[in-house]
Amino acid sequence: MRRRLLAGMVAVALAGTLTACGTSSDSDSSGGDSAGGVDKVKVGVIPIIDVAPIYLGQKQGFFSKRNIELTMEAGQGGAAIVPGVVSGQFQFGFSNWTSLMIAQTKNVPIKAVAAGVASTGEQAKDFGAVVVKGDSPIKTAADLAGKKISVNTLKNIGDTVTRESVRKAGGDPAKIEFVEMPFPNMPAALDGGQVDAAWVVEPTLTTIKAAGGREVASTFVDAAPNLSVAAYFASTELIGKNPDLVKRFTEAINESLAYADANPDAVRTILADYTKIDEKNRAALVLPKWPVEINVDSVETLAELGEKDGIFSGTPDLEKLLP
Repeated sequence: MRRRLLAGMVAVALAGTLTACGTSSDSDSSGGDSAGGVDKVKVGVIPIIDVAPIYLGQKQGFFSKRNIELTMEAGQGGAAIVPGVVSGQFQFGFSNWTSLMIAQTKNVPIKAVAAGVASTGEQAKDFGAVVVKGDSPIKTAADLAGKKISVNTLKNIGDTVTRESVRKAGGDPAKIEFVEMPFPNMPAALDGGQVDAAWVVEPTLTTIKAAGGREVASTFVDAAPNLSVAAYFASTELIGKNPDLVKRFTEAINESLAYADANPDAVRTILADYTKIDEKNRAALVLPKWPVEINVDSVETLAELGEKDGIFSGTPDLEKLLP
C-alpha cells in the first residue's frame, strides 16, 4: 500500500510533464530481491542505442561478479521511468538529464548514480540532429525559426537543444512550433510534409539520411561541448538504505560504459539483442560516447538553457541531483 501511495504521489507531482507508469513490483524499494547473497536488480531502460553498455556489461559478467542479477525492463522514455524508480518498480533507471531535472524541480526524490551517454562533440558526426528533406529550402539552423519541427517529447531535451542551435545561428527560437511524435513516425512525417524538420537521434537519423535527408544542426554539439545527455539514477531512499548495492551497481555500470566505448563492434552486435535495428543500419549509424565521468559543466548549461526556454517550473538544484 505504501508503494502504491508513493507512486501515486509521484505521478501527481509529475502530472502534465511526466508520464506515470507501471505498477509496483514485489521487490522492496530499498533494494532488489536477494537470494543467496545475490541481489536481483531491475533497471528501467529505453530500448535505444544509448543503453547498449548495460546489456554488454550484463553479457560480460560485470554485474554478476558483483553479486547483482540484472534484468532490464523497457519504458517509453526516461520521464516514464522516473515514477517506476521512486515507487520501487525499478531499483535503477536511465533517463536524459532534462527529464531528471524536471523531476527534481518537482521535488521527486531521485539522484544520479552514474553517467549514461554523451554526445560525440563533433559537428555532423553526432548521434542526434535536426534533419530536413533533401530538397528543403531550410539550409541552416537559423532557417528553422517559424517552422514546424517534430520532437519525441514536448518541453524536454529535444526542445532545449534545438532552440539553442537556432539561437546560435542567429534565428529566433521562440518562433519554433514543436510537434510531438514517436521517432519511428518522423521519417514519414518529414517525407509527407507534416513537419518541416525533425529532431532525431539514432537510428532514425541514419534512416532519414539514407532516404536523402540532410542534417542542418548537430543539436547536442551546439548545446555544450561534449554534452552529457543522460544518466543512470536511483531513488534517494535506495541510496540511503542500501549504499552497498548502489556502490556495486555504479562500479558495474562504469565498467560497462568503458567497455562499450572501447568496443564499438560489440555495441553494434549487442543492438541486435534488444532493438529491431537491421544489420545495414547497425553498421551505418553514428554511435554516441560513453564516458564514465559526467560532464558537470554541460549539465549546468543544459539546466540554464532549459530554464531560459521555460522547460522547468523552477531552477534545478544540481547539488541534489548529481552524484
